[in-house]
Amino acid sequence: MKLLVAFFFVICSYSLFASSYQYRGIQTFSKDDSFSKNDRAFSSAYDIHDGVALQFDGIGGLSGGGATSRLLVNYAEPYRSQILDYLFRPGFGASLQILKVEIGGDSQSTEGTEHSHMHDEDDEDYTRGYEWWLMKEAKARNPKIKLVGLPWGWPGWVGQGNAWPYTNQTLTAMYVTKWIRGAKEHHNLTIDYVGIWNERPYDITYIKVLRRTLDEAGFSDVTIIAADGGYMMISYDILRDAELAKAVGVIGLHYPGTLSGKITQETGKIIWSSEDYSTYNDVIGAGCWARILNQNYVNGNMTATISWNLVASYYDNLPYKRCSLMTANEPWSGHYEVSDPVWVTAHTTQFTSPGWRYLQTSGHLNSGGSYVALTDGGTALTIIIETMSHDQSVCIRPPLPEYEVQAQNATFMLGGSFKGKIKSFYMWQTQLGQSSTSDEVFVNKGEVTVDSQGQVTLFLPKDVLVTLTTVPGGLKGKYPKSPPSTSFPLPYKEGFDGSQFGEAFNFADQSGAFENFENKSSDDGHRTTLRQVVTQRPLTWCDDPNLGFTVVGDFTWSHVAVNISAKIEGTLGVFVALRVDKGGCDAREAEGLFFWLLESGVWKLTSDIGREHVIKQCYVDEKCWVSPYHRNGWNNMSLSIGKEQKIFAYLNGVLVYGQTIKGEFELPENGFVAMGTMDFGLAQFDDFSITET
Repeated sequence: MKLLVAFFFVICSYSLFASSYQYRGIQTFSKDDSFSKNDRAFSSAYDIHDGVALQFDGIGGLSGGGATSRLLVNYAEPYRSQILDYLFRPGFGASLQILKVEIGGDSQSTEGTEHSHMHDEDDEDYTRGYEWWLMKEAKARNPKIKLVGLPWGWPGWVGQGNAWPYTNQTLTAMYVTKWIRGAKEHHNLTIDYVGIWNERPYDITYIKVLRRTLDEAGFSDVTIIAADGGYMMISYDILRDAELAKAVGVIGLHYPGTLSGKITQETGKIIWSSEDYSTYNDVIGAGCWARILNQNYVNGNMTATISWNLVASYYDNLPYKRCSLMTANEPWSGHYEVSDPVWVTAHTTQFTSPGWRYLQTSGHLNSGGSYVALTDGGTALTIIIETMSHDQSVCIRPPLPEYEVQAQNATFMLGGSFKGKIKSFYMWQTQLGQSSTSDEVFVNKGEVTVDSQGQVTLFLPKDVLVTLTTVPGGLKGKYPKSPPSTSFPLPYKEGFDGSQFGEAFNFADQSGAFENFENKSSDDGHRTTLRQVVTQRPLTWCDDPNLGFTVVGDFTWSHVAVNISAKIEGTLGVFVALRVDKGGCDAREAEGLFFWLLESGVWKLTSDIGREHVIKQCYVDEKCWVSPYHRNGWNNMSLSIGKEQKIFAYLNGVLVYGQTIKGEFELPENGFVAMGTMDFGLAQFDDFSITET
């Protein structure tokens, strides 16, 4: 998902430039003088005429590339529907026109894992995961929304013994095609676009095989996007390979910095920024989004831009905190936040539609900033103008060269069929800045008159976003304020019998896949459980742990106790943990307090997930082993850290360790609660609870 491996561990920080940026009293509009010329400002004129250029394909959001929508499905109504309305409902909020989702591969892809529709070659299940649900909810609100699927990782069996998805290209193409068929047959969802492998090497032969496989399966209308990452090589390959050029419909760039390059444009292909933004959703993130939505087209001929990510529905202390259009990561309280990037998006999406065309006159403003003009082919016309200054619009990647923006007068002169027919525009405005408020975001400024010469003159201060449109009916949608933010509730219990979409409430898988499991013939009191089901290391997107691992709770927790019952089935062992300090692609380096029970008859305490730092261990035939052990059955494990830093570990109700932690095993001060397996193998969990100590 991220363009360069070197960026994997960058933390998205909203304060990157805020500390050095001084708000300088940016002038705001009023209804009466918002378009009045300022005699002290530089003035320029810009023609707006009929000549059309490229087709506009839409603005979108990305769910996935790290289980980014994981907590959204847990929201109770009406809050869940409200969040979805802000994202997808036309003419209400962001009004997104494209939804891109991860094709789950059972492996870590930034904040967590998404479950595959095929854990093994003989397994197919199209009820797993929440992306099907999310796509249906988006379609229910906007039937015209376009759907995109892209793999980040792959189940291990796809590689046939190799850590490479192109070993058997036909097998891999069939895996993707089955996901597309499953969307149609099980959910009545038509997938419009599909990618190759997110930000990883592409294979020319595989792309051709995928095209043939899709065609033979009746999916000739599914367009292939390539390569979803680096774009120079795929552009060169398209220019010298006619069959590849025919197979690829869209060149997908990631974080292009608004530039696509001469070679890419020479291919004649549609160009998208198929993943962009990835910036904290504060006022600077809104400025980043406002700038690139215009300039991706003005500078790079990109006709669609997709935000990573759609909604921050993952724990704040997982990587890339709140790099999203809005935030919804408290299903236990119902609290969510509609951030400025939602309304920046609305400046374009509420007044255009995919299939409209950019006008040839779209371009840069002479004193900094840009404008794009789009038409439906008739008299409908929308002009989006931005004057985002450098420090107000820094994206997390790539680096942004210095530039200057000045307050200015801009006169837009209507020509061709627009002149004389358009008498006025509806005007919407957003003023961004360090002291800007929600009252200055996506404000309806009423109508502005086009003079007898077909001209409109605006005074444009710095850091303003303006939409002039003939399209009526824009709306800054609003629901009652969401409930107040609260901490993750304690005590917390989970019996794994009321979860949705096959996954446990509020658990965020960091490696492997934990799914609801019902043993209908069980007579051991554990009829419904949570089961880790990945039995072979996936073809991973990043170097996640070689085991199953899921986290839950509040990262600030220090003094809590956790209890689980676990049944070892086909794994070397299981663990429960406190103060786990890392997830995402850093999960392999996680530290905390880990209590392990091995199938061979060993318990151990370690201060890391890699089991390199052993605090204490005991074998079943040693004197220190004082507890019962049910080798083929259920064992109860409890672990706590008291306020005096004393550790208590219980196995089947018997205290096996109770000592104050020693200095050489210094633990993180706080972190998640976690549980998992010692390798990739089957294990079940039940009777989960967390309490304060």
